[in-house]
Amino acid sequence: MSVDASELLDYDEVIATYEPVLGLEVHVELSTKTKMFCGCANSFGNEPNTQVCPVCLGLPGSLPVLNQVAVESAIRIGLALNCEIAPWGRFARKNYFYPDQPKNYQISQYDEPIAINGYLEVPLDDGTTWRVEIERAHMEEDTGKLTHLGSDTGRISGATTSLADYNRSGVPLIEIVTKPVEGTGERAPEIARAYVTALRDLLRALDVSDVRMDQGSMRCDSNVSLKPIGQAEFGTRTETKNVNSLKSVEVAVRYEMRRQAAVLQSGGAIVQETRHFHEDGYTSPGRSKETAQDYRYFPEPDLEPVAPTAEYVERLRQ
Repeated sequence: MSVDASELLDYDEVIATYEPVLGLEVHVELSTKTKMFCGCANSFGNEPNTQVCPVCLGLPGSLPVLNQVAVESAIRIGLALNCEIAPWGRFARKNYFYPDQPKNYQISQYDEPIAINGYLEVPLDDGTTWRVEIERAHMEEDTGKLTHLGSDTGRISGATTSLADYNRSGVPLIEIVTKPVEGTGERAPEIARAYVTALRDLLRALDVSDVRMDQGSMRCDSNVSLKPIGQAEFGTRTETKNVNSLKSVEVAVRYEMRRQAAVLQSGGAIVQETRHFHEDGYTSPGRSKETAQDYRYFPEPDLEPVAPTAEYVERLRQ
């Protein structure tokens, strides 16, 4: 069920009726010299498809080799987020079939992430702080980039041509996932923006990424659900993908709260789906949201486990 702008519920009415629950997934490209599993240069803005090789193009017979600096950066990020660093873990293959992923799978971490159970103290505008609990930070490779031509929005709907640039395919990526953020009430959009701001500042201080949201080296997926006040069970969530500015994070959360509330108030049901964010302040449907089973994860057979020693982790902490 869809609603237009005139049907959005007033924000004060949303807060009086529903409790928002947030989940923020931030993808951060690392500023290593080379890609995650090959020796191709990791730099932004070069001519399309000039930083590719058999490994990051997934050609038959090619084998990945893990970037040690990327692992060090992942551990440093985990430590800065007060996480536990796993003493042993494997990579996994996440299978899906999109044209921006030439192998038709992504090397990621599934049930064995490098860092778990952390938190970040987030400063708010009124001088208080809000603790955001971190579920995990895991390593993976980025996908390529698609450019759609011929549509009014720049998206695939209505496009006449799509161009694939695989320079970004295989760039080291850290995905930082929060635990459900509850109890924010009317401050949910503000807290979402403040968290991404604090995370950006932390990553910049660590010098592991240039965190340029305008260039895609830091991207936020914002999950939002609503539940009636007093209800324990979470509502159905939507995931607004690739929000690329701090202000847009706040706008996307506020819009989804008002849109979902309008759907629920009219007797409709929220569809679990991804949504696109539009710069003029609204979201639109993307695709139905997959579950972990849909990705058919299995251990990556071509990479050894990552097993940082306690001494190694302590040296990085210092």
